[in-house]
Amino acid sequence: MSLTLLADIGGTNTRVALAREGRLLPDTIRRYPNDHHPALEPILAGYLAEAGAGPVAGACVAAAGPVRAGVAVMTNLDWRITPETVATATGATRVAVLNDLQAQGHALGTLAPGALRQILPGAPAAPGASALVIGVGTGFNAAPVHETPGGRLVVASECGHVTLPVRSDEDLRLMQFLAAGHGFASVEDALSGRGLAAIHAFLRAETGHGAPRDAASIVTAIATGDMLARATLRIFVRLLAGIVGDLALIHLPFAGVYLCGGVARAVAPHLAETGFATALHDKGRFSDFLAAFPVAVIEDDYAALAGCAAYLQARRG
Repeated sequence: MSLTLLADIGGTNTRVALAREGRLLPDTIRRYPNDHHPALEPILAGYLAEAGAGPVAGACVAAAGPVRAGVAVMTNLDWRITPETVATATGATRVAVLNDLQAQGHALGTLAPGALRQILPGAPAAPGASALVIGVGTGFNAAPVHETPGGRLVVASECGHVTLPVRSDEDLRLMQFLAAGHGFASVEDALSGRGLAAIHAFLRAETGHGAPRDAASIVTAIATGDMLARATLRIFVRLLAGIVGDLALIHLPFAGVYLCGGVARAVAPHLAETGFATALHDKGRFSDFLAAFPVAVIEDDYAALAGCAAYLQARRG
């Protein structure tokens, strides 16, 4: 049975693995720091050489950036990925380049039950209902997942780069703080790893207290009860819930909203205590309507690889 190669390129690391007959082989997963490599192709060629796998029948790459005409340009990394260069590096005759959120969408239904943390129960959905995946990590993005007679369709977007919404005086001050660097405040500027650090910096500027922290140390400080870290979390969760609610109203994901990414997993244990549900449903006369959408966090760090495998398998032949 032929092997296929899978790669999930984030802003910080690239994960590579093999699949057989559409099923990810967990023991083959390897992680590579992006800043140690000039491009993706040496990673893929080196992985295959190390694994002794030789040329593969197919390859699917999930990239954290926009994909146009099969070419990915990384948002937070100076890499350009084409089907031709991936084919050359891997020997694959079938190559697909997806946005990373598209890969997450194709993973739905393939994940083990323990890979999902339920946040809100929602209501039962009709067969074939749409879902929505939202990535919160090095960046922010979302993709609707539609079931069609021709198979699953996961639509790419770059919605993390739309304007950050403002509903209060504090939101306006935060937006102005974020925009000071380059004249524009996007959703991703607040709802990402660097966004968590930026909100913390905003609160330091507002209060005159606290020391600089990165996202990882903020999450650690939240667990110890640090007041500034917890205030950062409350703003982050309120903004996240508002955006999730907006996207849910746009896409109507009765089959569920699935949050993924390292930051989403890090804040997941704190969503209930920080008013996520209240902020999500804060949409006036549509508040009750929003309660129909289940919300879960994908806790499988390799879900995008499984999605790549499922995508190739569905398009074999």
